[in-house]
Amino acid sequence: MRSGAKVAIAGGVFVVVAGGVAYGGYALVSDDGSGSGGGQSRTQGAPARTGPLTADEIKQTSTDFLQAWAKGDATAAAALTNNQSVAAPALAGYRDVAHITNVVVTPGAPNGAVVPYTVKAEVSLGGKTAPLSYASQLTVVRGQSTFKPLVDWQPTVLHPQLKTGERLVTGGAQNPEIEAVDYKGRPLTKEKYPSLAAILDGLREKYGAKVNGTAGIELQIQGDNTPARTLITLQKGSPGKLKTTLDADVQAAAESAVKRFGESSVVAVKPSTGEIRAVADNRNDKFPASLQAAIAPGSTMKVITATMIMNNGLGGANEKVECPSTVSWKGYTFHNLDDFSLVDSTLTRAFAKSCNTAFIKPVKPLDDKGIADTALGQTARDYFGLGQNNWKIGGVTSFDGSVPESSGVETAASYIGQGKVQMSPLDMASVAATVINGGFHQPILVPQELDGRQIATAKPLPGSIAAQLQQMMHAATVGEGTAVQAMAQVPGPKGAKTGSAEVDQQGKANSWFTGYGNGLAAAGLVQSGGHGGDAAGPIVAQVLRAG
Repeated sequence: MRSGAKVAIAGGVFVVVAGGVAYGGYALVSDDGSGSGGGQSRTQGAPARTGPLTADEIKQTSTDFLQAWAKGDATAAAALTNNQSVAAPALAGYRDVAHITNVVVTPGAPNGAVVPYTVKAEVSLGGKTAPLSYASQLTVVRGQSTFKPLVDWQPTVLHPQLKTGERLVTGGAQNPEIEAVDYKGRPLTKEKYPSLAAILDGLREKYGAKVNGTAGIELQIQGDNTPARTLITLQKGSPGKLKTTLDADVQAAAESAVKRFGESSVVAVKPSTGEIRAVADNRNDKFPASLQAAIAPGSTMKVITATMIMNNGLGGANEKVECPSTVSWKGYTFHNLDDFSLVDSTLTRAFAKSCNTAFIKPVKPLDDKGIADTALGQTARDYFGLGQNNWKIGGVTSFDGSVPESSGVETAASYIGQGKVQMSPLDMASVAATVINGGFHQPILVPQELDGRQIATAKPLPGSIAAQLQQMMHAATVGEGTAVQAMAQVPGPKGAKTGSAEVDQQGKANSWFTGYGNGLAAAGLVQSGGHGGDAAGPIVAQVLRAG
C-alpha cells in the first residue's frame, strides 16, 4: 500500500485510494499526505462527548480509519479502534504478510453506526499478481473509557470471512493441492458442490502430501485450529488425486434437497460398507451440522430404544404393548402428540405411529433391576457404535453421538430422543444403515487404506432383532405410518422413522428423519422444521431416490 497516492471521488461518497480519502467531494488528505480532518481531536479543555454518536463522528472516524489503513499505517489505524493491541498486528499483516497492495475502498451509505464498503486491491508476491475484491463493513462505537468514537475492531473489518484467531497469509500454500474425486473418479469441486467446501479444505490438509500434491502460491485464511481456506490463487500447484467414498450423483441430489428448507442438513451412507455417499448443509452460520451437530434426535431414537426393549426381553415387534395418551415416570407426565392413544397395539404399530408412551411404559421393569439409567447407552454402544468418541471418518471431524448415563425423568426422556441424548444426521444415517445391513459399519469418507487409521466396530445385531427392526421401520412407511407420504416414491426395500425434538425457547420443534431404501441409508435434520415427515422427510427421500 503506497503512500502519497492522490484522492479519488466516486458518486458523492469517499473513496480510499492507497493512501487518501475523499468524502462527499471534500478532500481530507492533501497531495503531500497532510490531513485536514482529525476526527479524534477536540478543543483543549473541552469536556469529552458522551451519549449517542453523531453522524459527523461516524463519518470522521470511519474516514480517518480507512485513510490510515489504506496508507499502510497500521499503528495509526489501530489507534482508531477499541482493541489496539489486536488490531495493529492484523493491519500490519494485511500489508506485510498478505501482500495486499493498491487498495481502493468505496463506502456505501452508513446505516446508523455501521459503514459498509467494498475493497478492490491486488495481491502480489514473487512476480505473480492477482486481483482481489470483496465487501465488508465496520461499526463505530463510543470508547468505554475515553468516550471517543472508535472503530469496533472485529476480524471481519479486514475481510468478511476472517474469524477470531485467523489471519490473511500470501505465500506457498500451507498444504499441497488435491483433486478430490468421488468413488467413480468424478471431480468434486467447491463450485459445483458448495456443501463440500469445508470438507475439501480438511481433506487437503490431511491428505495433500499423502497423494503427492504440490503447493501453489495462494492468499489464504489460516488459523491454528482450522484448515486453511484459499481466497486467491496466484500460481497453481500440482494437485494429487484423492479418491473419496462420495457419489457425485447423490451429492448433487443432497445439495438440491437441502435448498428446500433453511437450517437443514442431510447425510447418506452405503449400508453394507459405511461409505458416505453425500453430505450437505444449508445453514446461515455455515456450521457442518450434517457431521458435527450434537442435538436431541427426537423419536428417531426409538430405533435404538426398540433394540433395547427387545434385547432385554421386554417386548417384541409383534407383541402387545400399551399406548395410553400419557404415562408417568417419577412424577413427570409424558404425552403423545395431541394425546392420542392406541388400543390393542403391537410394538410395530406403536413404532409406526410414533407412540411415545409405548417406548417408556415397557421399560419400567429395568428401573426395578437398576439398569434403566444405563441400558440405552449400552445398547447404542454395543450395536450401533455410538457414543464412544472413536469414529475416524477421514480428514474431517465428526460427532459420533452421546447417550450418557441419566437419572430420574431424564432417563425416560432419553428413550424418546430427548433429555441428554445428542446425535448428528451422520449418526442417525448410520443407525438406519445398521438396521438394514444387520450390523454396524463405521461411516467413512476416505478409504481406510490411505492412512491405516483405526475404524470403530460394534457387535452385529442379533438376527431376530435386526429382522424385527426392519419390520418396524417398514411399517412406518406404509398404511398409517408417519413416514408414508415422505417415502412414497422411494424404491424398496425401505424403512424409516420420523422424529421431532422440542427445544426450550424455540417456537417449532426440530424436524428429524432417518430411513433407508434404494440401496442407501440417510438421515436429515431441519432445525425449527416441525414434524419429521414434513421437512426432514422430503429431504431424505429425495436423496434416497438418487441411490
